[in-house]
Amino acid sequence: MVLGFAGAVPAQAEGSRTTFFTAWHAGNESSRWSDNDSVSTSVTLSGCSTDGGSGFRSATLKLWKNRDLLPDDDKGSKSNSCGKSAWGDQSAGTYYFELFGFTSGGTMSASKVVIKY
Repeated sequence: MVLGFAGAVPAQAEGSRTTFFTAWHAGNESSRWSDNDSVSTSVTLSGCSTDGGSGFRSATLKLWKNRDLLPDDDKGSKSNSCGKSAWGDQSAGTYYFELFGFTSGGTMSASKVVIKY
């Protein structure tokens, strides 16, 4: 599993980051980010591929709010066909997304991932 970060790029009122992931399995998680305002939270994938013979069709992403002493708060899942998934305005806190599943193969990669928060 390889996770790389190309750096943070400021956007809108608070922020965004651009990264990528390589050979992720279902259940892999992004790094955490802090959201302190009411800008819509979204994850945009591009350059998606899997190691499966039928190729990439879609993935399911799940947004989580990190909670230190309690189980993390599931903010919902979105189907992503190598594009944008948005969860709307989220309360202040620390968040991450999970690759919950995808259509074929054992691993998935995305050459660009833009997280806006």
